[in-house]
Amino acid sequence: MNDACKSRKKLFNFFFRIRNVFLISFCCIFFYFSLPKELSAIDSGLGENLFKNYCAGCHINGGNIIRRSKNLKLSSLKRNGIDNSEAIAKIASQGIGIMSGYEDQLGDKGDQLVANWILEQAQKAWVQE
Repeated sequence: MNDACKSRKKLFNFFFRIRNVFLISFCCIFFYFSLPKELSAIDSGLGENLFKNYCAGCHINGGNIIRRSKNLKLSSLKRNGIDNSEAIAKIASQGIGIMSGYEDQLGDKGDQLVANWILEQAQKAWVQE
């Protein structure tokens, strides 16, 4: 085999390997971006169900039937300094003021699921699609 033939073979092997790396990377990236959307849709559904089961009795459509100023509207959440999911999750699990906590009912990570759902609804002004 002459040097030109060896060079072509090395070049072919190089491009073949690059193509394989690209294909594997593309598949991994595609999987990465497709998976979280499905999981967040499932989580959103769980958060909505938890809210309906444990929160909607007092917080109908983000309001508050007991203390109107303590509603779940975005302006109220910001005014009260609880406009992030961690703060909402803490209140959902531990309670605040006269509201009792629902840690046992919400289960493992349920407080975070319901908090994410509440924050999402507050950002949409509690308007259902």
